[in-house]
Amino acid sequence: MISFYELIDKIKQRPALYLGKAALSQFQTFLDGYTFALRQVNIPVSQEEQEFEQFQEWIESKFNQYSTQHWSRIILFYSEDERDGLDRFFELFNEFINEKKLSPSQLKSQIMSKI
Repeated sequence: MISFYELIDKIKQRPALYLGKAALSQFQTFLDGYTFALRQVNIPVSQEEQEFEQFQEWIESKFNQYSTQHWSRIILFYSEDERDGLDRFFELFNEFINEKKLSPSQLKSQIMSKI
């Protein structure tokens, strides 16, 4: 079985194949169904899925939107349309992953350079 992040990458390459149409809300619904199906057959939460759970908080911080809105709704609010929202998700997701790869000291210096 492919990993969670590999699945996201496959969807990025061919969104219509997996989602029906390239739309952020379709993607979010797909992920919800995927997660539900895994839990129904007792497949435990993977390390990547656990890491992705932090994406909500990261998006809230990134957009300074601390609310009850789902990450997909926050991204969509700052996008032109559903297609743009999906494209923005992939950009933001890559940024999120790259920040996770940095050591704490690298991350701190990156943040300080933006101030």
